[in-house]
Amino acid sequence: MNSAARALLACCCAMLSLDAQQWTSWGGEPGGSRFSPLTQINRANVCNLKPAWSYHTGERKPGAVNFSPDQVDSFEATPLMVDGVLYFSTPSSRVIALDAETGKEIWRFEPQAPWPVWARAHQPHRGVAYWQSPDGRDRRILFGTCEAGPTSHLFALDARTGKPKPDFGDRGAVDLRRGAADATPDLLYAVTSPPAIYGNLAIVGAEVPEYPSKGPSGDVRAFDVRTGKLVWTFHTVPHPGEAAHGDWEAESAKGRTGANVWSVMSVDAQRGIVYLPIGSASYDFYGADRKGRNLYANSLVALDAATGGLIWYFQMVHHDVWDYDLPAQPVLFTMRRDGRDIPAVAQITKMGLLFILDRVTGKPLFDVVERPVPRSRVPGESTWPTQPFPVKPPPLAAVSLSTGASSPARPSGRSCAELARTIERSGLYVPYGTRTTLATPGELGGGNWSGGSMEPSTGRLFVNTNNLFSVGRLELQWTGSPEKYRRTGGRGDHDFFWDENQVPCQRPPWGSLTAVDTNTGTIAWSVPLGRMPGFDGNTGTPNIGGSIATAGGLVFIGATVDNFFRAFDTGTGKELWAAPLPAAAHATPMTYVGKRNGKQYVVVAAGGGGVFRGSVSDTLVAYALPN
Repeated sequence: MNSAARALLACCCAMLSLDAQQWTSWGGEPGGSRFSPLTQINRANVCNLKPAWSYHTGERKPGAVNFSPDQVDSFEATPLMVDGVLYFSTPSSRVIALDAETGKEIWRFEPQAPWPVWARAHQPHRGVAYWQSPDGRDRRILFGTCEAGPTSHLFALDARTGKPKPDFGDRGAVDLRRGAADATPDLLYAVTSPPAIYGNLAIVGAEVPEYPSKGPSGDVRAFDVRTGKLVWTFHTVPHPGEAAHGDWEAESAKGRTGANVWSVMSVDAQRGIVYLPIGSASYDFYGADRKGRNLYANSLVALDAATGGLIWYFQMVHHDVWDYDLPAQPVLFTMRRDGRDIPAVAQITKMGLLFILDRVTGKPLFDVVERPVPRSRVPGESTWPTQPFPVKPPPLAAVSLSTGASSPARPSGRSCAELARTIERSGLYVPYGTRTTLATPGELGGGNWSGGSMEPSTGRLFVNTNNLFSVGRLELQWTGSPEKYRRTGGRGDHDFFWDENQVPCQRPPWGSLTAVDTNTGTIAWSVPLGRMPGFDGNTGTPNIGGSIATAGGLVFIGATVDNFFRAFDTGTGKELWAAPLPAAAHATPMTYVGKRNGKQYVVVAAGGGGVFRGSVSDTLVAYALPN
């Protein structure tokens, strides 16, 4: 790059604030909009985007193949970029810092270092959080872990060195199992998403068991980022004497696990509110021992971020028996209506339904109606008679099995046909029965933790969804089992409605990218996302991993099982660029400007794995325009 070009880039970058050039929160900013005001890469030149550098974590052998679901944990991290340094996590809870312009490693921290590599715990881990003191002298990386043992800690690292801060907790770490999983030392308690940062607080959720029904608490807790001291706790399953405790019949709330925040929280820093997308109560497919709506499970909950006090809640699934967690980070944005600006929050769900609420009051900004849904036929179960449906926007994913489900274009439809003949009931909110039931969508969504990205100038929210169904039945368990019934499909493969090649049994599209006009509640455009190998045309594919939007008029997204990274036009949905990856990018990308060279980079983790077969890798890839 010549001196004139460098000067021009420096001038352009000077016009943007420092925060605009960085990526300081998992969702781009605390409200989770995943929007960048950068325009250096735009509609006109994105076709010229090239790999700039790549980095290998060393946790997976590039080119290896995942032959069965859950054999390999996904590399799902979204890096942060602060002051020229990238910070990200890996499935073994490592944290790594890289030079943002070259990809050269600066430091790494390994919380499981005493354990041999083969014995270390691995879980999908989506990233870390950044905090700094007002004078900028104290800079910390905060993150929770999944460690062998099993143990789980909240660490505070010096952002410059990667060393634990000795003034935080016990030599840089807080034992997260203490106070949440003391009575169940052998059951899962882990952190897979970054804490939410508000002031001097790190607000932390956790992953807890989905089976059995009793176990570690799903409570959300806030810790002082300087000392590690516990500041407040919010009981996601209300304790006796608390509001909503009566929503749990008899003593069913006692010792209940689930109802946890395993995904990413959002913060309205101006109003001092933190938003919790809470998951389902355990056991998540049979709830005879937890009759009632089961608040605050499956609810978006707004808390006073300083105290943990409840401000409002909105439950999006009553008495969940489908594993319909609230999986995605709430997206905070400003709605335009009748010339007024309304502070709003959008919550994406596994049902493919999008709820848009006033983020101050929790009131729906588009009508939500309670509609009757099918009742369970399983002995002892008492499903809720109605479920909430937003009138607008329309569902973003298939919510029923259309006529002629098996596609004649499929190269092998026999297993699908055999499976289809066993189905007794199907549809959205049809409870699993003792005979084969088809849930539409399945527990992968609809929407998932992939969430959405926002274009503030148009109010468009970009959401990727799966048209992937789940099949299964409830089987009576042996005497003395923790639960009377447990779901099974008898086929493995997460019991999805797909064939032995993981090709969905219904007609495409099997995955979509949709632009929702949040001001009107209408669909601006929707396009298939990805191309299934062996099929003609844009079939869309199953996908996990989110999108980002930029002021250059672009939506960047990987996610698909065809191992491509793509850019779409925010105005039309037209695919403008696609690049092959070493494995599927089951992660959300990010973008920033190099501190020294003024270049805009787009970075994504390409790891493959998870529930999907195919190639796996350990690669973080950065793209930029040629000099």
